Amino acid sequence: MRFDRASGVLLHPTSLPGDYGIGDLGSSAYRFIDLLESMGQGVWQVLPLGPTGYGDSPYQCFSAFAGNPLLISPEMLVRDGLLAADDLSERPPFPVERVDYGMVIAYKSRLLEKAHNNFRVMANQSPASELVRACREFGEQTSWWLEDYALFRAIKEAHAGREWTSWDPSLRDREEGALRSFREENEQMIDRHRFQQFLFFRQWLSLARYANDHRVRIIGDIPIFVASDSSDVWAARQLFFLDAAGLPTVVAGVPPDYFSADGQLWGNPLYRWSLMAQDGYRWWIARIRAALTLVDMVRLDHFRGFEKYWAVPAGEVTARNGEWQVGPGADFFEAIEQEFGELPIIAEDLGLITDEVRELRDRFNLPGMNVLQFAFNPDPGADHLKPYRFSRNSVVYTGTHDNDTTIGWFGCGQGELGGSGLEGIDDERAFLLRYLGTDGREINWDLIRLALASVADIAIIPLQDLLGLGSEARMNRPACEAGNWTWRFRPDHITPQITQRLAEMTAIYGRNSSRQQPGSPAAPVRTVQGR
Repeated sequence: MRFDRASGVLLHPTSLPGDYGIGDLGSSAYRFIDLLESMGQGVWQVLPLGPTGYGDSPYQCFSAFAGNPLLISPEMLVRDGLLAADDLSERPPFPVERVDYGMVIAYKSRLLEKAHNNFRVMANQSPASELVRACREFGEQTSWWLEDYALFRAIKEAHAGREWTSWDPSLRDREEGALRSFREENEQMIDRHRFQQFLFFRQWLSLARYANDHRVRIIGDIPIFVASDSSDVWAARQLFFLDAAGLPTVVAGVPPDYFSADGQLWGNPLYRWSLMAQDGYRWWIARIRAALTLVDMVRLDHFRGFEKYWAVPAGEVTARNGEWQVGPGADFFEAIEQEFGELPIIAEDLGLITDEVRELRDRFNLPGMNVLQFAFNPDPGADHLKPYRFSRNSVVYTGTHDNDTTIGWFGCGQGELGGSGLEGIDDERAFLLRYLGTDGREINWDLIRLALASVADIAIIPLQDLLGLGSEARMNRPACEAGNWTWRFRPDHITPQITQRLAEMTAIYGRNSSRQQPGSPAAPVRTVQGR
């Protein structure tokens, strides 16, 4: 699917400023959309929006369908009459520029439990109220995934957060009698998790409608794999390679390469693609439909895994001893295309990509990704990565959530390169300076200009690069288990000079969102959809 020429900003909602320890879906998110519109930006790209688990990573969620309750805005709960203003008056001393997930989880869990208790009173006193009716309708429309998810979270809570494979075997194995007894004894706990999903979807869909009304489309993110400790795996064990106890027999990763002698061992369970094919990939179609309820287009992570994926026997401590397995390939995308028509999908095709992967991408007219931090290898064998080789049907980034910021990557500190500007700079960076004809003192703006000027249909700039921040603002360090996903910006980071500069540059290179009409065909009707 081809997209209009546009540009935008990469920022996960957790990084928004605000008073409650973590970015949320309240007033700060609406102001951010206003800011994007004022700068002529037509795209907001976010990371996966699911409920985060181990390591607080949005790529390791408890569900591929649910939303993250930590993003629920307390101020919006006051607006809906679910909390009193006084309930928000006492807050822990949250840090301003990072998320302390332990503090946030404890604080928001208390607020959300109180909101649920107040809602139960409201439902008894005013069963026909708009809020009660909307919650009931949400539960009916999403029951095909919501019931399993809420039950999973409640059982997990009752087992002190342990992974589902270590639960009581009768609950682990979903014995009907055990599940029925648990439901009867823990209905209020289960309903609390249903209610939190209603709140998330209510707030997110309102925000997404506002974005579309202001000419901003949202790019979401679908990780190819799901977490082992998720309601998805617990509720549909037959779709994954698991043993009798629910443990994976083979897991996902990538093989050794130039960057890692051991490869990367991700540990996610692998799909039984042949079984999924038998019903036309119904689970995946439901997953994509659910994602497109929330966003206008999706980045499909690890696209190469749909052509071939690296399978590592469970129990290995590195990814060395895996082997390539054939993925679902064109058969999968034909089923998706038949269901949705033109695919609003961006293929994350970074890394060592084969001709077969490129052919699969191009056969379905999917835009790929170009990252400018990878584009300046002076080796002629890497010419395919250089900006003059970009295609129009692609998305260009200065960097992604997995990269260092441009300032941090370039290593220019406060902009003082010293000497000629090339001393101490490695070949790649020296080539970049020659390619751009710059001294690198504003390397972030050099790459922003290059991205906006490129032929790529969409250009995306991480907010950290727009603000000119260094490595302290990095969002994720792959293979580092702690300290990721915590960065937040302050409102005073974004100055009038920055907004004016980006707006002018965006207009110069023909990406201004004012050229687009609000409510474009790419913007869906924002309603919760059933299976």
